[in-house]
Amino acid sequence: MKITDVDIFRMRTPVHKTAGTNWMFVRITSDTGDYGWGEASTQYKDAGVAAEINDFAKYLVGKDPFQIEHIWTSLHRRVTWTGGAVTMSAISGIDLALNDLKAKALGIPVYELLGGKVRDKIRAYANGWFDPSEDDETDAGAKTVDDYRRRSAELVDEGWRAMKFYPFYGPQVITPDRLHHGAELVKAVRDSVGPSVEVACDIRGRLDAWSAERAARAIEEYDIAWLEEPILWDNIDALAALANRVNIPISTGEQLYGRWDFRPLLESHAASIIQPDICHAGGITELRKIAAAAETHYVSVAPHNSNGPISTVASLHLDLTMPNAFMQEIFVSFLGAYERVLTNMIPIADGDATVPDGPGWGTEIDVEALEQFPPCDYVTVESEPYLAF
Repeated sequence: MKITDVDIFRMRTPVHKTAGTNWMFVRITSDTGDYGWGEASTQYKDAGVAAEINDFAKYLVGKDPFQIEHIWTSLHRRVTWTGGAVTMSAISGIDLALNDLKAKALGIPVYELLGGKVRDKIRAYANGWFDPSEDDETDAGAKTVDDYRRRSAELVDEGWRAMKFYPFYGPQVITPDRLHHGAELVKAVRDSVGPSVEVACDIRGRLDAWSAERAARAIEEYDIAWLEEPILWDNIDALAALANRVNIPISTGEQLYGRWDFRPLLESHAASIIQPDICHAGGITELRKIAAAAETHYVSVAPHNSNGPISTVASLHLDLTMPNAFMQEIFVSFLGAYERVLTNMIPIADGDATVPDGPGWGTEIDVEALEQFPPCDYVTVESEPYLAF
């Protein structure tokens, strides 16, 4: 079996904070007609990732698609200027497609390639529940305390038992007004959902260490499941020091690439939960290794997932095989789009998720359905939602 084609497909995303980004899928086909789907969605970096995949395709054509480990190592080690968001996202998309192709050719689900299941389903936590619905205008998402109270209650009524949101915005140095408003949002959500629902807060690196510590203390009484990216990811010593001063578990890792980036994070004991992204950190092949390293430090893994449907189903296959899997992030505001482009929808019920039945991922992209979501243009920096740092 030899690789014959590497194709790229893009679709616009549903509204999320601001409209204007795309999901990117990779399809790898062999001379037997077998093919697999991957995803390399990188917010606002379509051109760079697509160019890297197309360059890698020149190497891939003619190779044995079953030699996944060799291909992964070659794409990572045999290139100059390796690593970083663009190269690692390209490798991730290719790796996911190769795993899907191999599993389909063997007639087995991808999780069987990884050693088989340790669980049949995993608890999912909802993100994006405060975003506009697919038919709303961009600015129609939750804004007021009452909006967050109402929407979080609706989420619980739908069966979700864990959720995450972003109560603190603005520049790195927090003000008393922003601190109070963020704490008020957290209190409203906790009061709305009750004590048995997990509530997590994502700061997304918006605060400095002093401000993040104040924020953590202001919301500690509301039994926060974890505090995500309280400061930027690029100073692990500062993150570890903060983790030792607060009483909320820290999570991070969505902007780290590969096991080498995660090694100092794990060794510093800076995070109780790590969140590698299957579309950016090296695909399912690399996330298995990151998860194994985390297990030796008794750290849980909750794959980051603000991406499209292949990212989600691939993460779930991994979750079913990881002893130290914690929860799976799912954007509820994306599920309508997933259902329209997948040939077999991801099963989600009562706050748990699993994989569709069938070989490979158990589902694939309906290429004709992508025509409903033509890719959109954007201006890097100006189109991105994070305005103040």
